[in-house]
Amino acid sequence: MSNQLLKIHADDNVAVALKPLTSGTVCAVTDSETVTLANDIPFGHKVALQALAEHETVIKYGHPIGHTTHAICKGEHVHTQTLTTDLDGLETYSYRPKQQTAEPHPERNDLTFDGFVRADGKVGIRNEIWIIPTVGCVNTTAMKLAAEATQQFADKVDGVFAYTHNTGCSQLGDDFACTQNLLRGLSENPNAAGVLFLSLGCENNCLEVFQPALGDYNPDRVKFLVTQDVDDEFAAAMKLLEELADYAATFKRQQVSIKHLTIGYKCGSSDAFSGITANALCGRITDRLTACGGSAILTEVPEMFGAETQLMNRAVSKDIFTQVVSLINNFKHYFIKYDQDIYENPSPGNKKGGITTLEEKSLGCIQKGGQAEVVGVLNYGEPIHANGLNLLVGSGNDQVSCTNLVASGAQLVIFTTGRGNPFGAPVPTIKLSSNSDLFNRKTHWIDFNAGQLLEGADFSHLTDQFFEYILAVASGKIKTKNEENGYKEISIFRDGVIL
Repeated sequence: MSNQLLKIHADDNVAVALKPLTSGTVCAVTDSETVTLANDIPFGHKVALQALAEHETVIKYGHPIGHTTHAICKGEHVHTQTLTTDLDGLETYSYRPKQQTAEPHPERNDLTFDGFVRADGKVGIRNEIWIIPTVGCVNTTAMKLAAEATQQFADKVDGVFAYTHNTGCSQLGDDFACTQNLLRGLSENPNAAGVLFLSLGCENNCLEVFQPALGDYNPDRVKFLVTQDVDDEFAAAMKLLEELADYAATFKRQQVSIKHLTIGYKCGSSDAFSGITANALCGRITDRLTACGGSAILTEVPEMFGAETQLMNRAVSKDIFTQVVSLINNFKHYFIKYDQDIYENPSPGNKKGGITTLEEKSLGCIQKGGQAEVVGVLNYGEPIHANGLNLLVGSGNDQVSCTNLVASGAQLVIFTTGRGNPFGAPVPTIKLSSNSDLFNRKTHWIDFNAGQLLEGADFSHLTDQFFEYILAVASGKIKTKNEENGYKEISIFRDGVIL
């Protein structure tokens, strides 16, 4: 009898259905353990491996994911009708440093990829021109310019892209500062060989206000145009874009150390296998990349709630631990400020895929961080200061969190999904499916299939294969599906009054 249920950790008292199962079926959990199902169990949903009393703790990934709402029998479906969260209100944290248990990967200085070394020493994995509006009023102008410039300068750059948004005016205080920080951070991403800031001229974020927020910048790489100040904004912009294209054309790919690679992680439209296959595979990549001197960024702060202590106890120092505590508590206060439930998660799609509580979702989400030490905590638009695993402020919203990752310097995003999503960030966005059904159905969305792990693929071999795939993408040998299909967007986080 082949196993039809997956028990993730030896301490778990639930298992996950590897396919849709019908009531009365005798299912193998291990070679010596079976369970007779009391209900029909959808693909990815949980089954009780033992009788559980009312208010008894349910264990998955070796950790609590909530408690039962009433007594349930062995073989019963464990989901929203039988399980609820243990999370409630704010928490108090203590630093309990965890002894590292990551798979050993001796630092290798010989691992390389082919990238574009910029004048400031940063390394891009694409050689593009980005048009960034300072305000949404010039969005259509930016898109028209990008289309024309892509045709004219195809022999000089990998593409010209407009990153439109609805911010830059009628904003106040911290909300306005956040927009400026994110736009500045986007402009500093090394995948952009050249940047044109396109302004209307009368917005809050006009150039007189925005340029000082940029700090030092390379005038060969960054240009500005106020459309109200010229008679023909298209002709004026095309002249600046030509200058940027000529500058970008001076860069050629060269072999560089993997320590220059920064990967941002995102999970979206998750199912119960996201934390078991796709996110766990990302964790192996994180451990390997950081051991080689590279960097990874983990965000989606609300999807750390319930699993945050595992990250806190991997902080490299007491100071970083304190920063992680602030990251978590500040985002909880963001919910409280608007009189919203801190633990209003998972989403309806997550629940349909088998995820019941926020603890369960968070424990799966943070698998992307592997076992690497946490070396830094980043604010909106803040670049990495120390190579390794960094945590970034931000919501779980797909478009917003990917924008935040790019604004903090990720040249590549790995986006794990169990149900599918075509969205792409401004940088190459590798879509990693948690199950083979999604991979086979959505070949135009999905780049790599972690669902192979459910079908007997060797974890170490698949990690090697995926790592090679990532380096091929970084070296420009493979285009991701979002690049092929032109799915490249941003969304700026908003938190404030609109005038």
